[in-house]
Amino acid sequence: MRRRLKIQIVQLLSYPLLGVIYLLSALPMTVLYIISDFLFFMIYTVFGYRKRVTRNNLKNSFPKKTAEDLAKIEVLFYRHFADIVVETVKSFTISEASLRKRMKLVNPEFLEKMYNAKISLIAVTGHYGNWEWAALSLPLQSKFTPQGIYRPLKNKVFNRSMIHSRSRFGLKLISSEFIAQEFEAMIKNPTITGFIADQSPSNPKKSVWVDFLNQETPVAYGTEKYARSCKLGVAFGKINKIKRGFYTLEYELVTDKPEQLPDGAITEIHSEILERCIQSNPQYWLWTHKRWKHKRPEGINLNKMRIDERLAE
Repeated sequence: MRRRLKIQIVQLLSYPLLGVIYLLSALPMTVLYIISDFLFFMIYTVFGYRKRVTRNNLKNSFPKKTAEDLAKIEVLFYRHFADIVVETVKSFTISEASLRKRMKLVNPEFLEKMYNAKISLIAVTGHYGNWEWAALSLPLQSKFTPQGIYRPLKNKVFNRSMIHSRSRFGLKLISSEFIAQEFEAMIKNPTITGFIADQSPSNPKKSVWVDFLNQETPVAYGTEKYARSCKLGVAFGKINKIKRGFYTLEYELVTDKPEQLPDGAITEIHSEILERCIQSNPQYWLWTHKRWKHKRPEGINLNKMRIDERLAE
């Protein structure tokens, strides 16, 4: 009874908080970036949000970089992190015209080619750049039927608002709780389905272990699992930050014949593409996550082959 009452109170308090978010979302980007500057000062200088995790991740990922280099990346990351917070808030009310301008697809001919060949795609990316805007823009990029995988929030008020926000341009959302039951039924038309590559899956024994940023890393198998079972092509969405509030998105083919690659290869390939993106501009990856909390279980091999070696087979 007490737990139920607590949940109801939290739900009620969510409405005014959601109202504040929508009011902030309606502000111009110039004002939101002033808020971002203040937010950076608070989370980095005042509270030091997850600094220990961030510093440890950076140090282990780039052992050859100097302390000065790592410190510079750290500051740039937290500035970008603050921008991502306000840009995510903006997602609630951003217009289609503004989204098209701020998340620009640079190779639409790739998606056109896949669509004309009737090859449904999984578009996988990482927590890099602005992955929220990339997902939001998915319906605006091609003729594909767009789908996105999401993890339901415990707060029902915010969960409904999240679904509304992400789907208002035409994205069909699939709950991660029902993906196994619904996925095959939803690929009758040429589809493009967004996945986020997770380097900290809940079950390390059901993951593909790869050499990622100089560390043994478990990567969720979902992208590869559904690509194989449903015979879907896989493309990696490379997000590049041009300047504050402006990004480009470019798709790189992982495979259009998943059945011809050995088990684990798809996961390793898209992990390697993400690794290249991070090495080019490390400040745009989400370093505050505890991605290396698992140790590789006994009996689970580490995939060590590189892309060129694999494709040469």
